[in-house]
Amino acid sequence: MASTLRRNPPFRAEHVGSLKRPDDLLMKRKKLENGKTKQEELIKSEDTAIQDIVEEQIKLGFHAISDGEYRRHMFWGTFFPSLNGFKEIFKPELDIFRSYMPDIAAFTEAGHKPGESVICDGKISHKGSSYVDQWNFLKSIVPKDKVAACKLTLAAPEWYHMRYREGQAYPKDVYKNDEEYFGDIAKAYQTELQILYDNGLRNVQIDDPNLAYFCSEKMLAGWAADTLNTRTSDQMLDTYIALYNACISRRPSDMHVGVHLCRGNFVNSRHFSEGSYDRVAQKLFQEMNVDTYYLEYDTDRAGGFEPLKALPKDKNVILGVITSKFPKMEDPGEMKERVYKAADFVAEGNGESREEALKRLGVSPQCGFASHFEGNSVTTEDMIAKLKLVRKLADEIWPGEP
Repeated sequence: MASTLRRNPPFRAEHVGSLKRPDDLLMKRKKLENGKTKQEELIKSEDTAIQDIVEEQIKLGFHAISDGEYRRHMFWGTFFPSLNGFKEIFKPELDIFRSYMPDIAAFTEAGHKPGESVICDGKISHKGSSYVDQWNFLKSIVPKDKVAACKLTLAAPEWYHMRYREGQAYPKDVYKNDEEYFGDIAKAYQTELQILYDNGLRNVQIDDPNLAYFCSEKMLAGWAADTLNTRTSDQMLDTYIALYNACISRRPSDMHVGVHLCRGNFVNSRHFSEGSYDRVAQKLFQEMNVDTYYLEYDTDRAGGFEPLKALPKDKNVILGVITSKFPKMEDPGEMKERVYKAADFVAEGNGESREEALKRLGVSPQCGFASHFEGNSVTTEDMIAKLKLVRKLADEIWPGEP
């Protein structure tokens, strides 16, 4: 467990990393997919778009600057396909998936099936970072005094385990059990984090909607009914928390690591699951060795703030009270009261004052604006208005703080 509270990062005003892509970049990506332009031309457009969005973030007063995830098709990037022992599979058979995983269920109920996935087919090892070039470009265009605050988002370590049915995540002639498999996943993350650290990264956010699935009654019922499972859902959550801790166990002492939980954020502002943090709060806050939790809190689907009573004094929560899914603007006064209400629960859990609890809080949109490259049902102007609201809210609650 983190022994001291880390600050700056995280900051009072945050965003989750993915930002709405400009139309010309979307057009260039589609042209590449249709064979009407070259990869080099797409990269040039990405470079320009990233430079523009970095300038916009600085102008808006944000410190945890990202590249908007503009080089990624989906928010998790290409970490797993870049490892030895993983391969992309296209038009996978449905019987390899846990059909009750909220994202899988949402697609199959709509008559679709996953178009692609990534699966282990051999011994896992790190062979070179697929993130470091993205980071180095971002670092190169940001003023030097702002580099340490910049943020890079990473994929969740259990992503390509949880979605697969028991026995389908890896070949049995490669790994005898989950412990061996997770051991190599952890080594790959340790290597990746060290490479990024050596290149100057100090602020990491792991994006993990899967952990929020453990809040879903529907998913939990499906898990309990699945006779193939060898662990209960509680035991699986324990295992994934242990995996997280192994993945970040060798991070340098001055590297901030946070984890973002949401209930899905797909094309046209779609979400996949619902449920309060009550079921996971104690384990999540007390046992996972991250510094900060970026939590979706824009609607009732995430439940109330009561679970924040479990937040220890050495950890932060960024409250995602502003929605990134729809353009309607929140009332600043109402949002301020919601933050104070959250702080009161944090204070209650630690026997402290509201003012003391507020020292460990910040605000953000509930998720990214474009977890998928096509983005949510908002315009760029809508996004900027939302980010201005986040900054305004932070300035009113924590005046003068970044």
